[in-house]
Amino acid sequence: MAKARSAPDMWMIIAILLILAIGLIMVYSASAVLAFHDYGDKFYYVKRQLLFAALGIGAMIATMNADYWIWKKWAKLGLFVCFGMLLIVLIPGIGVVRGGARSWLGISSFGIQPSEFMKLAMVIFLAKLLSEKQQAVTRFAKGLLPPLGILGLAFGLIMLQPDLGTGAVMIGASLLIIYTAGARLRHLGSLALVGVAGLGGLIAAAPYRLQRITAFLDPWADPLGAGYQSIQSLYAIGPGGLVGLGLGMSRQKFNYLPEPQTDFIFSILSEELGFIGGSAIILLFGILLWRGMRTAIAAPDSFGSLLAVGIIGIVAVQVFINIGVVIGMLPVTGITLPLVSYGGSSLTLLLTALGILLNISRFSR
Repeated sequence: MAKARSAPDMWMIIAILLILAIGLIMVYSASAVLAFHDYGDKFYYVKRQLLFAALGIGAMIATMNADYWIWKKWAKLGLFVCFGMLLIVLIPGIGVVRGGARSWLGISSFGIQPSEFMKLAMVIFLAKLLSEKQQAVTRFAKGLLPPLGILGLAFGLIMLQPDLGTGAVMIGASLLIIYTAGARLRHLGSLALVGVAGLGGLIAAAPYRLQRITAFLDPWADPLGAGYQSIQSLYAIGPGGLVGLGLGMSRQKFNYLPEPQTDFIFSILSEELGFIGGSAIILLFGILLWRGMRTAIAAPDSFGSLLAVGIIGIVAVQVFINIGVVIGMLPVTGITLPLVSYGGSSLTLLLTALGILLNISRFSR
């Protein structure tokens, strides 16, 4: 391997830390009312977020200083363990149900989401597999179907929870790796048609998903039901205007907007900090994605390149879906805003993954 640089990509580090700092501020601002109402402590959520942020930064520093090719060695075992966790979480009495999904393992309010681990494990595994068999990926049966079969199995287990949002992010990031590895567009296009048909089946199988689609098309048709979240999100964003109502001055966080500290934290940010604040956070994500893709292009080997693409894909797909939902451009799904929204395992795992990306940047040509 080439000799590592003395320092990782500083642009990326600055963007990550700034987004994380803004996220901590917004978690407190968005959750203080709800936390005081539910727990009698307005710092309840932000204290936990600080803990997971500290753990995540520690993990990021560790992975940033661990040569990234060690993950290639453990890719198969990591994927196997994550499949095991996805099976265990489905067992009644072991898997914890939150928000209508059996997607947690843990005790009381502390827990982990196996699907979050699977996102990273799948990216590492596909980067290994396709870097070793990059010529084969142009062939449909022998090259493309095996990784898609593994991906489909993981997606199916995640959908049994059910957790369409996390599954969609995993699928999006994985397909980006597969396309970058050299898969033919006509093959992916054919499979996309099958995927659309399957998505239609998933929507038809669960009435609440169909309600979300109809609410997306016309939220005012059911303003107190399926369209409630979309309407309240727009009520938050609209009054924010150019400069916002001021930090801490949100009105929608007073039990009007559900999940203000998680899925809809961008709505509260836009209400309090306005168009300027919302644009600033998007710009920071843009810098992170730019430097990440630059790292992927300049990586010294195909494994590092594909792994960087996958990690950036996780961030990009999640940002796109979350902001698309809160501004009314996509149907409501349970997707958080990376590094900003409240969340334990998701925040820690993402910072761990970004540490791997930063290590790859140390070897960039």
